[in-house]
Amino acid sequence: MSPESIPSKTKVCPTCGTRLSENATRCLVCGTEFNARPEPKAAKKIEKSVQASRMPEITLSLPAAVGILAVVIVVAAALVFFSLRASAPEGTFDAVETATPSVTPTASLPPTATLLPTDIPTATLRPPFDYTVAVGDNSCSQLAYNFGISVQSIIVANNLPSSCPISVGQSLKIPYQTPTVPPAATNTPLPLDATKQACDTVPITVQDGDTLSTIAANYAVAPDAIKSFNGKTTDNVFIGENLLVPLCMRAATPGPTPTATIPPPYPAPNLLLPADGAAFTLANDVVTLQWASVGTLRDGEAYQITVEDITADQTHRLNDYVTDTKFIVPTSFRPKDNVAHVLRWWITPVRTSGTDDQGQPIWIASGAVSEKRVFTWVGVAVEGTPNP
Repeated sequence: MSPESIPSKTKVCPTCGTRLSENATRCLVCGTEFNARPEPKAAKKIEKSVQASRMPEITLSLPAAVGILAVVIVVAAALVFFSLRASAPEGTFDAVETATPSVTPTASLPPTATLLPTDIPTATLRPPFDYTVAVGDNSCSQLAYNFGISVQSIIVANNLPSSCPISVGQSLKIPYQTPTVPPAATNTPLPLDATKQACDTVPITVQDGDTLSTIAANYAVAPDAIKSFNGKTTDNVFIGENLLVPLCMRAATPGPTPTATIPPPYPAPNLLLPADGAAFTLANDVVTLQWASVGTLRDGEAYQITVEDITADQTHRLNDYVTDTKFIVPTSFRPKDNVAHVLRWWITPVRTSGTDDQGQPIWIASGAVSEKRVFTWVGVAVEGTPNP
């Protein structure tokens, strides 16, 4: 017998020492089971099937990566700052800023103009005039009232007792009224001064026999106007006194009443109904004419309606006046035969210029005449033609 061929690869049972083939999983002698080793190729296949899928790759450019990094750093710094602020004692982060004073430039003032002193006008006192006490001068109070002065000024001027006794024929020194010192002159005159400067005046000197009333009558100026213009408090005037008569305060000279301004003419009215060439039959008992308004009419103004029958044997015309913008042709103007009459009509704005002998208003045109339109109107039914 030839010896049995021994496989090239064998393994020994660890329990009984029997040599077995390499692929044997159990010892044929003692029954010990062997752990099978996976084949290398199968293992490789299993590894390939179990291998996980690859994660998606994100590719960033360098500027984007720098920007993201900066945002992350800012957010982290903010979180750290607020966490420290929350845990820090109150008032730690409250810093008081000290304002730095700024230097205010010093403005250079312009040189101050030196104003000249204004001379204050003073009143020039006139010496008192001589007066002989007449009948009716009962007391110093009466004299003071007549001359517009005070009783004390009469007592001082004549060196009289405080009771101021006087008698008829006594010669007294009567002081003039103390003039009122005008205010200091200014560039802008006061209203009263401006009125005086703009007023034409006539200087006069009071003569013997002149009174305030006679002076006012000679110049047709009211006495009160002369008195107020000259600063007088009474109606008394003295011989030799200088006055200014304000001619600008003369009364208005009566004259004719100015003529009223005539308003501008109105435009031509725009005719509305009926349309030009419209036909009206026996069934139309009423024909209404309508037109557009030319504006608000004044007192004494109206619209003149003119309607004329141009197919009649003799021209038949109708004139009427209304303030409305419509007019109903009266039935009396309707044709009396069975022929279609052609009627022409137009509108004219008018106003009154007076009245006639019978008291009727006289009308004149106050605007342009409208266009003229026509319409036809049949008055009676057309007789039927008899059958032969």
